[in-house]
Amino acid sequence: MVNLVLAPPVKTFPLPDENATLALGAALAPLVTPGLVVTLSGELGAGKTTFARGLLRALGHAGSVKSPTYALVEVYEVLRLNFYHFDFYRFQDPREWIEAGFRDVFNGQNVCLIEWPERASGLLPPADLEISLAVVDSGRVATLAAKSPAGEKIVAALPPSWPSSS
Repeated sequence: MVNLVLAPPVKTFPLPDENATLALGAALAPLVTPGLVVTLSGELGAGKTTFARGLLRALGHAGSVKSPTYALVEVYEVLRLNFYHFDFYRFQDPREWIEAGFRDVFNGQNVCLIEWPERASGLLPPADLEISLAVVDSGRVATLAAKSPAGEKIVAALPPSWPSSS
């Protein structure tokens, strides 16, 4: 008997400019549900906060969306969702996550979007969706990998290429 292990769904999208990054974030908005955990990885300037801005604006947030690098977290109430946008860039030790008291936020009811998740490595709950942004030439490339059934629904709902042709 052969046991097949299927790889989780993964989609990669070229993002030629900032508008494409904002649009990809916006495309995820209708798929966001309470309890969703999304990680955003990529070097400085890769577009993590731009992606978050596109997502939050599409969820109805009209105010500014800034990187929570110094505050560590920005909280938004959108569409009856408690949306936590984390940035762990300044963490020097993963234990800082525990000391900051963030464990209670990951309660299955809040939406958590995490920039620099590797800085809290081993302490965060498993992600539903991992998004990696990479700088390529003058644009970016986004890779979305599902890590749970909720993440699989999101990846499956996105068009096979970006931006979608309509």
